[in-house]
Amino acid sequence: MFCKDIGIDLGTANILINVKKEGIVLNEPSVVAIDEDTKKILAIGKEAHEMLGRTPGKVKAIKPMKDGVIADFELTENMLNFCRPRILICCPTNVTAVEKNAIKEAAERTGAKQVFIEEEPKVAAIGAGIDISKPNGSMIVDIGGGTTDIAVLSLGDIVTSASIKIAGNKFDNDIIKYVKDKYKLLIGERTAEEIKKEIGTVYNANNKDKISVKGRGLINGLPKTISISQLEVEEALNESIYEIIRVIKQVLENTPPELSADIINNGIVLTGGGSLLPGIDNLLKEELDIDVRLADSPLTCVAEGTGVMLSNLQLLNN
Repeated sequence: MFCKDIGIDLGTANILINVKKEGIVLNEPSVVAIDEDTKKILAIGKEAHEMLGRTPGKVKAIKPMKDGVIADFELTENMLNFCRPRILICCPTNVTAVEKNAIKEAAERTGAKQVFIEEEPKVAAIGAGIDISKPNGSMIVDIGGGTTDIAVLSLGDIVTSASIKIAGNKFDNDIIKYVKDKYKLLIGERTAEEIKKEIGTVYNANNKDKISVKGRGLINGLPKTISISQLEVEEALNESIYEIIRVIKQVLENTPPELSADIINNGIVLTGGGSLLPGIDNLLKEELDIDVRLADSPLTCVAEGTGVMLSNLQLLNN
C-alpha cells in the first residue's frame, strides 16, 4: 500500500496519511514513546499518546513535531518509514527554507522516490472543496495543533498569508496556566485537552456547565480535585483567540481590494482540529463582520487535499 503515491499531513498534534485512490488510511497522534536507555522505540501514535505524562523514568513520550516543523529529526524519520512512494507533505506558510529541506530530507531518507512540499492552507482549501484555480478570492483559516495558518488564495496560489504559533496545543497550555494560577493545581496536557473538548467554548459561555478536574496541589503536593466552569475556560482561551483574530484582520488588511470583495461574498472557511472549538465560527463572524463557516471535515481537510493534488502531480511539477 505504501509503495503508492501518498500525501501526508505532518501535523504537530496528528499525522494523517492519504493514499492515492484509497483515501485516508492513517490518522494517529504525532507521538513517539522511546526507552531513553536503549533509544529503542516502544510505541507510535495512539499507544504512545496514552503514555503522555504517565511514563516511568526511562520511558519518554515525545512529540517530534513542534509548531508544524520537525523538532526531532530522527523520530520524525521513524514515523515516515515507507517504501519508495512519491510523497506530498504539507507545512505551515512561514517555514524557512532550512525547515522545508529538513522535512524533505526526512522523507527522502525513508526511501521516497520524489518529495513535494506544499503549504497547508492551500492544500486545506482544496480538501475543503474550494476551487482555488479561478481568479476569485478565497480565504482559509487553518487552526491546527501547533500553528494557525491564514491565507487568501486566487489563481491556484496564495496571495497573502500569515502563520502564528497559536493553535490547539496553545489552547491546552492556556488552560493549564489558568488552573495553575487560579487554583494552584497542576494538571497535564491530556487533562487540559479533555477540559477543552468537554466544556471548551469561546463564545457565549455560561457558568452552569462545569467539569471536575483532578491534579496535584502546588501548595502541599497532594492530589486535589476542583470544579471549573465553561465561563472560566472561555476566559483562559480569550487572549490566544483574540490574537488569532488580530492576525486574520492583518491578513485582510494586506489583501487586494478586488479579492477582499470576493471574500465578503464567499466568506471565510475554517479548517483544522482547532476550528472545532465551539463558538469560534460565531465569534469570528461577529468580530470580522464576514460570514464564517466550518469545513465539512475540518480534521481531514489537509489530508484530503493531498489526495486531490496527488491526482494532479503535473501541477506540482510545474
